Amino acid sequence: MSTSVSEHTRNILGLQLPTDPRWVNLTTISLEAILTDHAYCEQKAALTCISLIQRYSDKIEVVKALAPIVTEEWGHFRLVLAELEKRGLALGKQRKDAYVNHLLAFQKKGGHEDDRFMDQLLTMD
Repeated sequence: MSTSVSEHTRNILGLQLPTDPRWVNLTTISLEAILTDHAYCEQKAALTCISLIQRYSDKIEVVKALAPIVTEEWGHFRLVLAELEKRGLALGKQRKDAYVNHLLAFQKKGGHEDDRFMDQLLTMD
């Protein structure tokens, strides 16, 4: 199975970085690692929304839109924790995500706050 995406497909999807090759063949990853990664993704989604609410509390419509997402994502986190427990698995350590770190490098630094806000919404950090 090929782990690379054609330039044409990358352009259509707007991808800046290739997919992490570890996700191409999930059979090589333990269920515990997959669920741990999923749990931390849910946690990051909730925390990112909280951070955006704190940072942009003056944007009332954004706060209203993000508040229920916090509840939903934290609920997902709790569901994944319950699934780990049901299967006798442990929540592992959070891994460093090179893809996310590279993605965040595309965010605008400095400049107008509204531009940075849009970048943060697009990358959800």
